[in-house]
Amino acid sequence: MHLLPRPQRDNKLGIKSQQQSFEQPGLKFIDKSTVSSDNQERIAIFIDGSNLFYAATHLNIEINYIKLLRCLTKKRKLLRAYFYTAIDNTNKKQQGFLLWMRRNGYRVVTKELIQHPNGSQKANLEVELAVDMLALARYCDTLVLLSGDGELTYAVDAVSYQGVQVEVVSLGLMTSDSLFKVADSYTDLAKIKHDIQKECIT
Repeated sequence: MHLLPRPQRDNKLGIKSQQQSFEQPGLKFIDKSTVSSDNQERIAIFIDGSNLFYAATHLNIEINYIKLLRCLTKKRKLLRAYFYTAIDNTNKKQQGFLLWMRRNGYRVVTKELIQHPNGSQKANLEVELAVDMLALARYCDTLVLLSGDGELTYAVDAVSYQGVQVEVVSLGLMTSDSLFKVADSYTDLAKIKHDIQKECIT
């Protein structure tokens, strides 16, 4: 896999030094240097639902998704927060959860589970996540990726090449070395688990 070299930021302007022409229906081009007069950092968040589920299981916690959004956003301007997950249309509990997510600040992207001959079920959403990252990159200063999937490395590097900072958040034990190499910063979920978990009711 060939990774592209990263351009340097213009620190005086705080904008990308190089920019690809990347149009998407429904998204109007906005010059980042004129979007906001208060220079507030603009971010978009991309959450790999299955990766987060397995990390939460390993940490023995239940995620509070309102707290998670707040923790990842910090005091920055959130443009969009995406949540990618496989779905089972017969699972009413999951359908209720995803409806709640849509009503509480998340854009949910789903794909139905595919039954494989060996009996396993899987739905890969790496392509959808990568395409959305590239589409939103030109509108953001920073992208936050909650995933440790090494298959996203090339997309992360491509986004970085556009001059956007990429923060990777995941469980260290479940994170590909290739993602560590291309991320601008990394946060281990184990270190912020108390900030994103549901409170225990006793």
